[in-house]
Amino acid sequence: MAAYYNEIDPFAAQWLRNLIDAGLIASGVVDTRSVEDVTPNDLKGFSQVHLFAGFGGWPRALRVAGWPDDREVWTASCPCQPFSQAGEGKQFDDERHLWPAVHWLAGQQRPVVIFGEQSSSKDAEDWIDLVQTDMESLGYAFGASAFPSAGVGAPHIRERTYWLADSNREQYEERLSGCREGDRQEAGWSAVELTGLCLSCGLAHPCGEGWKGRVSGGKAAAREAVNGYAGCDSADSRPGPVNGFWGSADWLFCRDGKWRPVKPGLKPLANGVPSRVGKLRASGNAVNIYAAATFLKAYMEIAQ
Repeated sequence: MAAYYNEIDPFAAQWLRNLIDAGLIASGVVDTRSVEDVTPNDLKGFSQVHLFAGFGGWPRALRVAGWPDDREVWTASCPCQPFSQAGEGKQFDDERHLWPAVHWLAGQQRPVVIFGEQSSSKDAEDWIDLVQTDMESLGYAFGASAFPSAGVGAPHIRERTYWLADSNREQYEERLSGCREGDRQEAGWSAVELTGLCLSCGLAHPCGEGWKGRVSGGKAAAREAVNGYAGCDSADSRPGPVNGFWGSADWLFCRDGKWRPVKPGLKPLANGVPSRVGKLRASGNAVNIYAAATFLKAYMEIAQ
């Protein structure tokens, strides 16, 4: 088996099984126990371990980023409710604060790399500090970056903090020694530092390409703009209202006077759609696949 998926919600767990059957995520087993009941022995033999797997956002993002199914990786997007502005504000006293269970499993198994994401609210900063301290105490390099889904072309903000812990700490210490002194943030964490990309660039391009492949003044005659947007193959692909995966969205004018993007060809649905509550609950906690893939690609560029 390539992957282990841990998800306590029955609806989301079945969704994962459907994704596995459809070949959209790595083949594996789905465990519906609480992460606090998982033991190190349960994780042996798996190249991928996904804790709080949800709707399969991280495993799907791995596929989008080009991560092989047999390459070792863990993901753990712990529940955000304890640290979300929309939550009750219990933070570390909330029973859904489950990072200690993840930390213990990581300490026992010592995975090569772990990825995760968390709310980017002010309350979550202490959580990120805890994760950094815990992983660095295990000898891992740690980095994190907060950016909105709009940064990868989505029609909404949904700012999240993406983080990673890598067991190969030495390579980052080597890279950081070559960075400009002005780019270092000694008092905090920085994914820009971690990846060795000492310039803050990349997300501004609508297709996530940054300055790569840009030719000054270059523009192929065959690349013609359609509806004012030239697309991801153009040397002049300026941002539109939405971009990337969302670039072909249809815009509907709603009764509240606002325009909203929908999937092309999607027909309006009536209230009472089967499993609607389960879908909404799981989707609200889901990882943005393309934002996560952007973070993964940045890591993959320097961790060959």
